Amino acid sequence: MRPASVREHNLGVALRLVADAPSPVSRAQIAARTGLTRATASTLVDALVQGGLVQEVALPPTSRSGRPAGGLVLAPGGPGGLGVEVHVDHVSTIVVDLAGTVVFHRLVADDLRRCSPRAAMSRVARAVCVALEAAAGQGVTVPGVAVALPGIVDAERGHLLLAPNLGWRDVDVLGLLRRDPRLAARRLAIGNEADYAALGELASGGPGGPRSFVHVSGEVGIGAGIVLAGRLFTGTRGWGGEIGHVAVDPAGPMCGCGARGCLEQYAGQHAVLRRAGLAEQPVGRGDEQWSGGQRVAQLLAERAASGDPAVTAALEAAAGALGTVLAGVVNVLDLETVVLGGTYADLAPWLVPGVERQLAERVLWSGWAPTTVRAATLGAASAVRGAASAVVSELLADPSGWLAVNPS
Repeated sequence: MRPASVREHNLGVALRLVADAPSPVSRAQIAARTGLTRATASTLVDALVQGGLVQEVALPPTSRSGRPAGGLVLAPGGPGGLGVEVHVDHVSTIVVDLAGTVVFHRLVADDLRRCSPRAAMSRVARAVCVALEAAAGQGVTVPGVAVALPGIVDAERGHLLLAPNLGWRDVDVLGLLRRDPRLAARRLAIGNEADYAALGELASGGPGGPRSFVHVSGEVGIGAGIVLAGRLFTGTRGWGGEIGHVAVDPAGPMCGCGARGCLEQYAGQHAVLRRAGLAEQPVGRGDEQWSGGQRVAQLLAERAASGDPAVTAALEAAAGALGTVLAGVVNVLDLETVVLGGTYADLAPWLVPGVERQLAERVLWSGWAPTTVRAATLGAASAVRGAASAVVSELLADPSGWLAVNPS
């Protein structure tokens, strides 16, 4: 390993130690935990402080005599990450700082099924620029943007290969975003929204959270992000987790993907509304607190809480289909937890019992080790938070690029 690479590696290790510590850590502790000399560790810390990534704070006094040691924490005024979620019925943006604190969040309700990919990405670019300006106004610099997309993604090429619920195929997402001159030189990345949602849930759970789980994002489409031993599992080509297109009944209704009987036709938003005898809810326009999917979840929750038998039956049917598919996932991967995200989080009181029944009946070892089923900590914001956290995680792992252009 060349000397520059050694230093870059050590910078990342030191910064992660500060980021992961539950309380301020000292320079001496960094030296001890990394095996570096105190002088070398102190030099690394100086670079992180001068680059605005770390700041020193006073540690609580101890019984020892002498000058109290200084502690290190992530700098609140340092760089942050910008996450974007492009969904069927909304575009959401969020900016978080190095510690994961949200400094900006905006949701624009919009039916993207009614416009071309080019028009949709133009709207997304405007939303990103609004978020960048808001972050700058609060003193947060954003070195990168991650875009969460609903479908099969080729992250290396920056293409959305297929999004059945949007009707899009082989869309050059990054190329379209960079048509906006304000984003032409910006560092951009794309990923599957369910994968980003799983990362968001992993980050929000902290050290005591589950390390192996499946996060199910349920709205118009249904996707899953799988975490094994604290690491995202995406399959050979990065396309794993598409449980919305696992067959519940091969002779069932036609799905937008071209196959029959997919889970989305039994537990997706449209399927639940149809079974409940309710009309599809309008998406709306402009800045709103709720996306179309969230309004559907709110409506269903209110009807179910009031005892509406049609809505209750529709949610029970959705839970049964969802639990059947998830039992197969748990049997194959031996997961300890199922996390219901997206609008499923709002409907968890009515979905969890049905999912648990299917898991208890179908998972081979359920009598010895029942699978936990719970709502997502971040609810419908899991994907956009996960995308923003991915940018921050990349910076924390390798701060050398940031320090090269922001040395002091």
